[in-house]
Amino acid sequence: MAGVSLHSLPLFVRLAGRPVMLIGDGEQVEPKRRLLDRAGAVVVGEDAQAALAIVALADDGEAETAVARLKARGILVNAVDRPALCDFTLPAIVERSPVLVAIGTGGASAGLAAALRQRLEALLPPGLGVLADALHAARAALRARFPDGAARRRALAAALAPAAPLDPLAPHEGDAVARWLAAGAAPAAHSERLTLTSADPDDLTLRQARLLALADRIYHAAAIPTAILDRARADAERIIGPAPATPPPGLSIEVVMA
Repeated sequence: MAGVSLHSLPLFVRLAGRPVMLIGDGEQVEPKRRLLDRAGAVVVGEDAQAALAIVALADDGEAETAVARLKARGILVNAVDRPALCDFTLPAIVERSPVLVAIGTGGASAGLAAALRQRLEALLPPGLGVLADALHAARAALRARFPDGAARRRALAAALAPAAPLDPLAPHEGDAVARWLAAGAAPAAHSERLTLTSADPDDLTLRQARLLALADRIYHAAAIPTAILDRARADAERIIGPAPATPPPGLSIEVVMA
């Protein structure tokens, strides 16, 4: 079974000091202008040079004509409320600076994206950004504590797991990262066997989905659907065949069908 293709590749683009075209009229324009201002973009008109443009015109014909002109110049366009014309879309955003969570539906439903944003706003603690800043400040200490990149990734994954010392959904003191580094150790080699009852990734249990997301390598039969394997990290090693009796360092997952 082939994996499901992404309709878009999510990207975070730094716009501070960079020009972005904003073309339009009426009530659709100001929310986009405020968003661009928050990102530090320089809002310009169609006569300027820019790589991105937002078209917020109420008239369908005018919008389509403007989009065609811009695309002919090689400019990536967002056409407000016209997903079929869009090269990129603007997500709903949850901000815990420097953490940004972007929710997109490919233009299918802005209301759904907004509802998910509201749920995540209540779920993510206000201090999440403080934890991110502390991890950033501790990069040198992390490299010194765990010189091997794979070991460092495994240690962080274990520390950021639910109920672990750096669980991102739990409140933390400002020295939480330092205390974890002083006491923590890299997780030992560990293996798990996942027995699937369905080829549909939506039927994965929460535990199965979490293990796939954390795995360093996945052993599997050739018949395991790609849609299941795609729930793992992109850099997780995929190996066709059974898991060895003695697993390598990190988390190894063997995926089999019932």
